[in-house]
Amino acid sequence: MKHSHNTVSHYSSFMSGEGLLLLALKMRTFIALFLILAFFSFMVPSFLATSSLVIMVKHIAINAFLALGITFVIITAGIDLSIGAILGFCGMVAGWLITKGIVLPMFGIAIFPSVWLVVPIVLVIGGLIGAVNGVLITRYNVAPFICTLGTMYIVRGAAMLLSGGETFTGLAGNEQLGNTGFELIGTAKLLGLPYAIWMMFILAGVIAYIAKKTQFGRHVFAIGDNEHSAELSGVKVRSVKVWVYTISGLCAAIAGIVVSSQLVASHPATGVAFEMNAIAAVVLGGTSLAGGRGTIMGTLIGAFVIGILADGLVMMGVSEFWQMVIKGVVIILAVIIDQKQSRLQHKAAIVQQK
Repeated sequence: MKHSHNTVSHYSSFMSGEGLLLLALKMRTFIALFLILAFFSFMVPSFLATSSLVIMVKHIAINAFLALGITFVIITAGIDLSIGAILGFCGMVAGWLITKGIVLPMFGIAIFPSVWLVVPIVLVIGGLIGAVNGVLITRYNVAPFICTLGTMYIVRGAAMLLSGGETFTGLAGNEQLGNTGFELIGTAKLLGLPYAIWMMFILAGVIAYIAKKTQFGRHVFAIGDNEHSAELSGVKVRSVKVWVYTISGLCAAIAGIVVSSQLVASHPATGVAFEMNAIAAVVLGGTSLAGGRGTIMGTLIGAFVIGILADGLVMMGVSEFWQMVIKGVVIILAVIIDQKQSRLQHKAAIVQQK
């Protein structure tokens, strides 16, 4: 009876103190979003204007595409540093197909595919680059950090080689060649909102469904929690990891298409350091760098926090150098908070078992 009383006492103490802190840490992304919105709406009178919000969410969508794709990677305790380079390379491929076409020297002609063909080609290329990362990591045991760092340099160099370092312009296409309409992906609207925003929410819904409702999603979390145990229980670890990196590459390709479409141009340096913002959004959203824990909704809110922070600082006139410092601080704080949450969750589990 005494043991039972002590257990209740420990549990009650935990819930009244550290338990509330744990709850606050779990809700940190929503709290951060609310505080940032409140701060910038006070500092910048036009911050919450409808036009400003739409522009901000358009910017957020790019980071969200990358963050949503890399969430599965981080849940498996991996990392993908190549997504920014894949974004830039896929944008260059789209620009090359639209402006240069597929040259067939043996026939002396160039084929200019329609936009309906350009988009799937680019998506496949992005997915294949991700799949190569997955194969190198699983089959040849290359550490994810090293593998994707190497891929980042390779893909960025390939983007430069496509145009000799120049920018592909005029991505609106040519009516005579039948390849017009690419710019609509980034500029057209549906029900008053740009396509990119609708795409962001649809992608978030699809990935959230995969994470919660499919066997693949359960396997992703199982691998991140304990890869060895997952393999013993019948999970095809190698296959799941390859698909995880394929999804990351595919989402980066989507971001590359949207960015190039919005600019109606593609530059090989597009997407430099974008992977840092994506990782920050994922970690800020509650996904553990140690793997096994994370939510898609958290990642989406994390992308909003990073995006609103960046745009809000610009609207306040804060210099780009200070923006970099602030983003770095946010990333470090996100990791520290994540570690604190992990320790408290472990302690809570021990208390409940007593």
